[in-house]
Amino acid sequence: MRAMRLDKTAPIEKRPLRAVDIPVPDPGPGEILLKALACGVCHTDLHTVEGDLILPKLPLTPGHQVVGVVEKAGPATRRFAGGERVGVTWFYSSCGECPACRGGRENLCLSARFTGYHADGGYAEYMIAPEASVFPIPAQFSDIEATPLLCGGVIGYRALRLSEVKPGGKLGLYGFGNSAHVVIQIAVHRGCRVHVFTRSQTHRTVARELGAVWVGASHDQPPELMDASIIFAPAGSLVPEALRHLDRGGTLALAGITMTRIPEMDYGLIYGERTVRSVANTTRKDAEELLQEAARIPVRTVVERFALDDANRVLHMMKTSQLRAAAALVT
Repeated sequence: MRAMRLDKTAPIEKRPLRAVDIPVPDPGPGEILLKALACGVCHTDLHTVEGDLILPKLPLTPGHQVVGVVEKAGPATRRFAGGERVGVTWFYSSCGECPACRGGRENLCLSARFTGYHADGGYAEYMIAPEASVFPIPAQFSDIEATPLLCGGVIGYRALRLSEVKPGGKLGLYGFGNSAHVVIQIAVHRGCRVHVFTRSQTHRTVARELGAVWVGASHDQPPELMDASIIFAPAGSLVPEALRHLDRGGTLALAGITMTRIPEMDYGLIYGERTVRSVANTTRKDAEELLQEAARIPVRTVVERFALDDANRVLHMMKTSQLRAAAALVT
């Protein structure tokens, strides 16, 4: 099978991903073999390839927003017979036995493993995944339309849940990338008054089109205080700005895997029982619920299509802000 493999991390300008032909893997107990149809391209893939993250294995096939067809089921599998169109997210597996796993918070398992990081991902024609971490793709979405839902969509959905905003509440979104594009559609569908804070004039236009009641920069004063806010941009400097716009008793959710240093700030910004919390990966329940709700709305995504062998070029376009929308590699 064709795969884009990483043997050694390097700046994407050096094209570290190599097109190779390797054997099709065979699924073990509890696993399924997917024939990949499309794989979304994510900033985490760029961090992986360039060595910003310490990798647990090399060589490695990146990619964790995978839509494919069940090709073969391994021993002791029960959910899929073959031929179903399914998706794989960043969450790959966990121990299943620790208090976090038993409590439905497998995202916090200390032994959690992630797709395209601990295990080979979707920059390939085939991949293996645990059947418990594979989810049916609703018919409303094409292969490439579904890919952003499997990373930005799911993490955004969990951030929305942890923000504890109620239907009809006032929600602030800081940064307007793929996650925020999905979250605003869900929040507006729930009747929330969404305020978007972004520097990009293009993003402001899109936010209005998707139902934002107000758009502006992070330092601008919105017309009302937020019941909850989510920061998607990895900028710690936004935390005090967001707290200034958060009402008493509100929650500020930080959706990024990484964030620059949060500056020292006055206690008064948090006083009034305001809560600041991080969002760490996602659970299987998040993926199931997001896909179901996205299909009911239905959520719209915009995705550019590229060939699998273009992976280095697409990641470079992402690094240099040349992509006009989300991107997916198609086998």
